[in-house]
Amino acid sequence: MIVQTVTGPIPAERLGRTLMHEHLFIAFPGASYDPRAKVDRTTFIKDAVQRLSTLRLEYGVHTFVDPCPIELGRDATLIKEISEQSGMQIVCTTGFYYEEMGLPSYWRARSVDEIAELYISEITKGIGDTGVKAGAIKVSTGAPSITAQEAKFVSAACIAHRATGAPIITHTTRGRAGPEQQKLFADAGIALHHCLIGHSCCNPDPAYHRRIVDAGSYIGFDQIGMFYHLSDETRADNLAKLVHDGFVAQIIMSMDRFCARLGKFSFHATPEYTAKVEYLKSKGLYQAHTYMFTDFIPMIRSRGVSQEDIDSILEDNPRRFFAGDQATV
Repeated sequence: MIVQTVTGPIPAERLGRTLMHEHLFIAFPGASYDPRAKVDRTTFIKDAVQRLSTLRLEYGVHTFVDPCPIELGRDATLIKEISEQSGMQIVCTTGFYYEEMGLPSYWRARSVDEIAELYISEITKGIGDTGVKAGAIKVSTGAPSITAQEAKFVSAACIAHRATGAPIITHTTRGRAGPEQQKLFADAGIALHHCLIGHSCCNPDPAYHRRIVDAGSYIGFDQIGMFYHLSDETRADNLAKLVHDGFVAQIIMSMDRFCARLGKFSFHATPEYTAKVEYLKSKGLYQAHTYMFTDFIPMIRSRGVSQEDIDSILEDNPRRFFAGDQATV
């Protein structure tokens, strides 16, 4: 099975250790109109290359999946440049964000088939005139349930998957509506092992996680370090429980970090939240792409998750996901 990276196709066997849900650059719609919102491209590229080089050379990460939605500042040319300079294999995606925070009005007005046509074109022909092809499809839904508009974009993603075979990586808001996503995929005839249900770790309920893995999808513990949703101690407890219950082959670990963001937070930051961010910055942890290795993996090791299990989660599971193999072994 071939995986499409921003610098060209590679065999799935070459993915190696993979972070399945990370970001290089994020710009929420409207940020570009803020005169105080600035990112120096040269400085940003240098920092991103350094971060990815550290991941590759010190932690053995070979592949970095950046499922940035189309309208959140996705820049295929920039991603390719960073990949070439860092030596990191990077996969980008096609697909939009969820209704509350994205879905531009122009595309809300398009039909399911028109949206699917865009997705298919970005996978098979390339993103605009960049020559960079998307290697997966991004699906995003809000909370507590999936809106009618979001369902339309899910339907388009299903059409694109059936046409191209590109796997589906999802965003769930605060770890909600994952099973509802799965139902929409199943109703469209999509085998659920082609779907990674993202951000499931933000839901503290182990029963929620079991619903997702029992249905056959890969499950994303891919907002590690997102303290404003849930503590990492709870994430570690729930991940270890899935491992001990026999679901290690379906777990995906990642952090959903970014190297740079244009402007301020996409929500009103409380003084408590800002203080926490400043504390983490002072410790060199906030938005550090190495946090999972330095802090979280020791947490799950202390809960009985073996290094063999960790290696399988970071290497075998991404490979099987992109190869289209069953999530269970």
